[in-house]
Amino acid sequence: MNRLAAETSPYLRQHADNPVHWHPWGSEAFAAATDDDKPVLLSVGYSACHWCHVMAHESFEDEATAAMMNRLFVNVKVDREERPDVDALYMEAVTSLTGRGGWPMTVFLTPEGHPFYAGTYYPPEPRSGMPSFRQVLEQVSDAWRGRRGEVLTQAKRVTAALDRANRLPLGNASEKPGPQVLARAAAALRLQYDAAWGGFGGAPKFPQSMTLEALLRSYLRSGDDDTLGMVTNSLDCMASGGIYDHLGGGFARYSVDERWLVPHFEKMLYDNALLLRLYARAFQVTAKPRYRQVVTETAEYMLRDLLLPQGGFASAEDADSEGEEGRFYVWKPEEIDEALASSGLSEEACEATRQWYGVSERGNFEGSNILCRPVRGDLVRPPVVEAARAALLEARSRRVRPGLDDKVITEWNALAVTALAASVACAPDEGRAAAWRQAAVRCGEFLLANLRRADFRWMRSWQAGDADRPAGARHLACAADYAALIDAFTSLGELTGQSRWNDHARQTADDLLALFRDEEVGGFLTCGSDAEALVAQPRDYFDNATPSANSSATLALLRLAAISGRGLYRDVAEEVLGMLGSLAESHPGAFGNLLCAADFHAGPTTEVVIVGDRPDLLEAVQGRYLPNTVLAWGEAFDSPLWEGRSAEGAYVCSGYVCELPVDTPESLESLLDTTA
Repeated sequence: MNRLAAETSPYLRQHADNPVHWHPWGSEAFAAATDDDKPVLLSVGYSACHWCHVMAHESFEDEATAAMMNRLFVNVKVDREERPDVDALYMEAVTSLTGRGGWPMTVFLTPEGHPFYAGTYYPPEPRSGMPSFRQVLEQVSDAWRGRRGEVLTQAKRVTAALDRANRLPLGNASEKPGPQVLARAAAALRLQYDAAWGGFGGAPKFPQSMTLEALLRSYLRSGDDDTLGMVTNSLDCMASGGIYDHLGGGFARYSVDERWLVPHFEKMLYDNALLLRLYARAFQVTAKPRYRQVVTETAEYMLRDLLLPQGGFASAEDADSEGEEGRFYVWKPEEIDEALASSGLSEEACEATRQWYGVSERGNFEGSNILCRPVRGDLVRPPVVEAARAALLEARSRRVRPGLDDKVITEWNALAVTALAASVACAPDEGRAAAWRQAAVRCGEFLLANLRRADFRWMRSWQAGDADRPAGARHLACAADYAALIDAFTSLGELTGQSRWNDHARQTADDLLALFRDEEVGGFLTCGSDAEALVAQPRDYFDNATPSANSSATLALLRLAAISGRGLYRDVAEEVLGMLGSLAESHPGAFGNLLCAADFHAGPTTEVVIVGDRPDLLEAVQGRYLPNTVLAWGEAFDSPLWEGRSAEGAYVCSGYVCELPVDTPESLESLLDTTA
C-alpha cells in the first residue's frame, strides 16, 4: 500500500494517490526489502522540481509502470529538503555512476541501503538516447535476480567511493588562513567572472550570493573598485533580469541563460533569504537606492507570500501553475493593456510600462513576455510605471497561483531570520522596519516553540496539520540547521537587545558540539551521533545553494565567541578554517561562506557595547555594514563584554584593545571608522 498520506512533506503527499506502493524512508521499507529479497527503488525530489512532476505524471501515475515497480522493488520516496543527509549521500552515488546529478533522483539499493545503479529522470519511452523507465526497471531487476554477485560487487565499490568522496584532502587544522586569503580568492574569482552579464560561469547561472558577499568583504579590506564592480554589476544584472520578480519581488531559483532573463520559475525561501541579506549589505556599502528597493520588495514578498499564519516561512513556491511552467508570471501584451485599462491607466501609461519592462508582441519566452528591465540597473520606477506595477500585481493575484510547499525547514527559516534582522536598518520607513523586526522575532519564537523538543533536540521540518494529520515536527535536524540557528539567535540578540536570544545561541552551540563533532577528521558531520546510521557518513563541506554545515558553523561560532567570550567556540571554528582554508583559497567559488568566516577570523574583530537607552548610538552601528563587528546592548548577559560597563555610552574594543567610551553618534562613527 501507499504509505505517504500521513507524511508532513507536501511533496510526499503529492504522491500519496500514486498506484506505486510508496514507503517513506525508514527501517520498515528496508526490512520489507530484506524479507521479500527485493532491491529498493529510491526516488528523491522536491515540490518545486519541474521534472519531478513530469516523471510523476508519466511513470508514477501510470498503472502499468506502477505495477512493475510494485512487483520488482520496494519503493521509497524522499523529500530532499526534509532529508538533506539522505539526498547528499545518494546524489554522490548518482554523480559517481553517471557523471552528473540532479532531480528527480533515481537510485537502486540493496536491502542494506548500498547503491548499485542510479540515474535521474527516465522517460516513459526511449528518447534522446535514454532508455525508458520500464526498460531500466526490467534490466535492474534481471541483474538482481540473475547476476547477484556482480550487483553486490558494484554496490560495495560504490559505497567505498561514497566514503572516499567524504574525505577531502584537508589542510592542517593548526594553520589558519590569514587576511590575504580574500585577496587571492578575489583574484581567482575574477578569472571566472562574467563581465558582460555578471555572476560566474555560463548557463545555467545561479545567484552565488555567498561568493558575492565574500567579494564585498574583500572590497572593504582592499578598497579595490574592480572587486566592488564584480559585486554591483552582478547585483544589477540579476535584479534587472527575469530571474527577479519585477511585480511582486523576490528571486527565482536560477536562470537557464547567461543573461538572467529566463528563470527556472520556482522561488525558494533560502535563495530569497540569502539574496535579501546580500542586497541589504550592498545598500549599506554603496547607498544605491535601487538596492534598497530590491531589499524592500524581496522582504515584502517573503512576508506576503511565504509567511505562514503560525509565524514560520514556507519552503518554496512551485514553477508550474495550470500545468505550465511560468504561467503565473508571464504576460501577453494584450493582457498588460487590459489590466492597466481596467485600472484607469492611459494608453500612454501602457506604452511606458511596455517599454520599461521590455514587452514586445513577439515576446521573449514561448510567445509571452517575462518582465525584465532592459536598461541594466535602472530599477527605481517613475510614478506612472509604479502605478502600473501595482495594477499588474493586483491583476496577477487573480491568476491560479503556483503550488506552495508550506513545510517549515529549520535551517531555511533561520536564514530568513538572519536576513530580516540584517535588513531592518535598510527599511525605507519605520513601518516596514517594525514589520520586518516583528517577523524576524516571531519566526525565532515559532522555531523555539515548534521545532525544538522538550529535551532541546532540534528537528528539521514542521508542517501544519489537517483533519487527517496533526501538526508537528519530523526528522532530526542536521548540523546545518544547528549552525544556522546559532547565527539567527545571535542576530536576534543584536536586533532586540534581549539576552534570551544569546542564551539560546549558546545552548544550540553547545548541542552542536556535543552531537556533530567529527572526532575522526575534525569539523562537523552532517548527522548527529543520535541519528540513524547510513551506509556512509556524509560530511558537508562545500557552500552550494545554502551555506555548508561546516562554513555556517565556523562563522556562527566565531561571532558567538566574540559575543560570549567562550574560547572553545573559537577553537573549534579555527579547526575548520585550518582544515578547509587552503581549499577555499584555491576553489573560492565552492567556499564563499567559508571565506566570509576566514575574513571574520582574520579580524580585527570589533566589539561594541551600548549602555543605556541610546537609539542614536544603536543606529550608528546598525546602519552600517560592519561584517567583523559584534554588538551588545539592552539586557546584560553572561559575557566579559559587560564587565565594568555601567556608565551610559558606547564602549568599543578592537584587536584586544579597548577605547575610552564615547557618548555621541559622531564620536562612535569616527571610532568605528578606525577600528571596524
